Amino acid sequence: MSIAPAVRRATVEDVPSIREILAAHDEDEPVSNADIIGPYLRHLIAHHRAMVSVDDGAIVGYGAVVDAGTSTHLADLFVRSDRLGQGIGRPLLGVLFGDSTHRTTFSSRDPRALPVYVRAGMAPRWVSLYLEGDGSSLPALDGRLTITATEPARMADVERRWTGADRHLDHAFWASQADADAFLIADHQGPLAVGYGRASQGSSMRALGRLSVRPDADPVPAVIAAIRRTGRGGHVMATVPGPNPALPVLLEHGFRILDQDQAMASHPDLLDPIHLLPNPAML
Repeated sequence: MSIAPAVRRATVEDVPSIREILAAHDEDEPVSNADIIGPYLRHLIAHHRAMVSVDDGAIVGYGAVVDAGTSTHLADLFVRSDRLGQGIGRPLLGVLFGDSTHRTTFSSRDPRALPVYVRAGMAPRWVSLYLEGDGSSLPALDGRLTITATEPARMADVERRWTGADRHLDHAFWASQADADAFLIADHQGPLAVGYGRASQGSSMRALGRLSVRPDADPVPAVIAAIRRTGRGGHVMATVPGPNPALPVLLEHGFRILDQDQAMASHPDLLDPIHLLPNPAML
């Protein structure tokens, strides 16, 4: 009888082995413009719950969850390619979620992933789309709005008033990423949205890392303003929930869908596809 791999906390010394697993699943790539994955892994290890499965001294599985305030969000779950189907992922997932009942994640298009998450108590809610396009093709900033660079601590305070979740550490991380741009969009009522643009690791395109919009507001002007700003006159990537009303506007302006995930949640109100353009890994 084989012995199941031991599960332990990940450390920064594990990052090279974790990156090898991610690269085998096309979730990491050579650093051509900026390193996004390395700092992300170190943030999860330092401030959230990152675990590895170890067999005979070798890391064969890796996973991490983020305390998103409203849910325990599964950021990553990967098993070494030559160990798939050997009962490594499910025990690792069980350790990561523990007794949490409010669970969220984004399931990849890999048909093996979604059943695992359904058995873990989550249901498919909506499709999450990865878009790319020319930010300069979008309408100019609505004259009723302002957009300014802002300190992440203030942005964390704004979002906490909207959602009740204190994510100061995550806001500080998003603002620390390569070529990051932390910005606040305001209207006549005050803060309308808080967002982060950044460099991308595998190309010269920029990426909208995350955008949170005031819960009572029409999200379309904020989404358009955020993506246009992030692009800096060039091409930009963004994660847009399928139900978000900005999606048709983006498609009409030439944005195209590169890939998609499935949003999963144990309760339907844990994910807001209208007022959050999520960071898929960290919600």
